[in-house]
Amino acid sequence: MTAKVYGEAMASRHKLFRVFYGLGFTPWDGHPQSATLRELVEGKGDTPALPPASALDVGCGTGDASIYLAQHGWHVTGVDFVPKALDKARAKARAAGVSINFVLGDVTHLSQAGIGSGFQLVIDNGCFHGMSDSDRDLYVREISAACAPGARLFMVAFKRSGRFGPAGVDPSEIERRFTPAWTLLSAADEPRWTAENRFAARFAARSYVLERRQ
Repeated sequence: MTAKVYGEAMASRHKLFRVFYGLGFTPWDGHPQSATLRELVEGKGDTPALPPASALDVGCGTGDASIYLAQHGWHVTGVDFVPKALDKARAKARAAGVSINFVLGDVTHLSQAGIGSGFQLVIDNGCFHGMSDSDRDLYVREISAACAPGARLFMVAFKRSGRFGPAGVDPSEIERRFTPAWTLLSAADEPRWTAENRFAARFAARSYVLERRQ
């Protein structure tokens, strides 16, 4: 893919999501936090919570996951390429009484967003699964560079279905794309979203937890 073609594809993707937000079509918004994420952040049984540190929420949208993390003591940076989404995220964070650094940027070019590095936790609620093959490779490169050794990456992604919507992903692709920089620790099916969100309810989702290798 030439630089010109790639640039046009990126511009098209940005425009599409701006249109979605303009129309109020945001089926990825307002869902409950995954039980797997809550276990990482809050602990469960004999498994302790991760110690709060710096966290990165990629494709943060209107900030629900970022706010959740900040409420549990994490220093959060949320990144999205839709200004309207970030405006809403900042308003929601103010209402919740938490401080979050929301940054306009693209996960495939994080190094250009000025967010720094050394993150201990990355959250991806439905960002990776909608990307093209070439963007997925860029995602892995940029996320890997932004994270400290031993960092965790938590991802929720739709399974491949062939339906209209995000392309989806499967565990074999996660392992193939993220090896050798990351180790896949777990993959678990997520509960289907309620029928109130008819678009999202059409898809089955899976959560993944990966660890950045030393």
